[in-house]
Amino acid sequence: MSAPTVVLIGRPNVGKSTIFNKLTRTRAALVANVPGLTRDRRYGQATLNDRAVNLIDTGGLFGDHELVEVLSEQTRLAVTEADVVIAVFDARDGITNADHDVIDYLRREDIPFIPVLNKVDGLDENTIVAEFAQFGFADPLLMSATNNRGLRTLGEMVVEALGSLTADPGDDAFDVEGVKVAIVGRPNVGKSTLINRLLGEERQVVFDMPGTTRDAIDIPFESDGTQYVLIDTAGVRRKGKVDEIVEKFSVVKALDAMERAHVVVLVVDAREGIVDQDLHVLQYALDAGAAMVLAVNKCDGLDEDQRARVRTGVDRKLNFIPWLPIHRISALHGTGVGHLLGKVDEVYEAGEFEVSTSLLTKLVRNLVETHPAPAVRGRQIKIKMATHSGAHPPSVTIHGNQLKSLPASYKRYLENGIREALNLVGNPVKLEFRDSDNPFAGRRNQLTKRQQVHRSRVVKRRKQRKKSR
Repeated sequence: MSAPTVVLIGRPNVGKSTIFNKLTRTRAALVANVPGLTRDRRYGQATLNDRAVNLIDTGGLFGDHELVEVLSEQTRLAVTEADVVIAVFDARDGITNADHDVIDYLRREDIPFIPVLNKVDGLDENTIVAEFAQFGFADPLLMSATNNRGLRTLGEMVVEALGSLTADPGDDAFDVEGVKVAIVGRPNVGKSTLINRLLGEERQVVFDMPGTTRDAIDIPFESDGTQYVLIDTAGVRRKGKVDEIVEKFSVVKALDAMERAHVVVLVVDAREGIVDQDLHVLQYALDAGAAMVLAVNKCDGLDEDQRARVRTGVDRKLNFIPWLPIHRISALHGTGVGHLLGKVDEVYEAGEFEVSTSLLTKLVRNLVETHPAPAVRGRQIKIKMATHSGAHPPSVTIHGNQLKSLPASYKRYLENGIREALNLVGNPVKLEFRDSDNPFAGRRNQLTKRQQVHRSRVVKRRKQRKKSR
């Protein structure tokens, strides 16, 4: 039996994301004193009174906002999945027109809900209850999510409302393991559209405005028997171009997504080509050691000459990373999207990287014989052995003498040679060099008794020679 679903709804900035983080015991959702920070549905797992639930954080039901239609639609879609709805209100601000909209929607659709009055710390509780009594709440929960007040009671109320629908903590609903695929790129290149196309539903907010996505959203799904976790990220700009505090949080989340992803899909706009911002995002992914696929989006509508210019521009800008697979798509119309996960699977399987020490050592020695390493101070650099030391990214430890003196160009030669020989498509190869220790370093040579007698005679003769002079 799958775990039941609990949805948090309410107007913006009432504390839904704070409650989400507290209940899931994560810091997954962005939290700041900014209305409208959450824009997409965020899914998480929580254990409430020893019961497993799926928790959904929503962007809220808006009364006045430029994204009112798409954001409210996201909330409505989440409510259709809900077994229990938690309606959150801000006790400090009191009742607003947007709160009336929330109550009208819930009662119009005949949706049962648990009323929660958040941010009650420091306020007169009787006054709060009296003000919200106009909504007809029999016994609303007074809580302060920031200070952990009322969280246990909320868990008890949710479990009571769920009744027999609840599942055990060992339920497979908590198993969200899979190939983690981060969709990254600069703002407004079509990342959320690509996510929706892969999922086959309008899961992410899509709007023709840069910065619509602000958080990194994890979305588990299955395709052809393979489990994936898609991570939709905010558009990454150059650090000098990031001004708003919210956007800085979003960039941090995007960088974190690259760190934990198995494969990063970098989406670029074919009509604009590879620009400096794309190269910055690419460098962030390289620094994170992520396997990568380049998705050139918005290829539909280009004539042959334009397509040729795009290919030439991409090849020229990315000549420093020739191992990056390039896949051309149209996220809006679906062209090429069906084969994108196949390329992701290929890159992921290469990143698993299992190889024997003997084969790896033979491969590295052959590379050295083909192109010997330069000598250091007249002494030849020796490579003795290569061992497998990790996957995602593929990692190799090379043992030998004077390896720390290897020039960067030779290290790149070894990295490219290993990648090509083992067909590690789309993966950076992390090399670690270890010099062999001198077994006699720091040890004093102990003379035998015979050597000591011989040494005494030599010293005595030298003294006699000096005297005779």
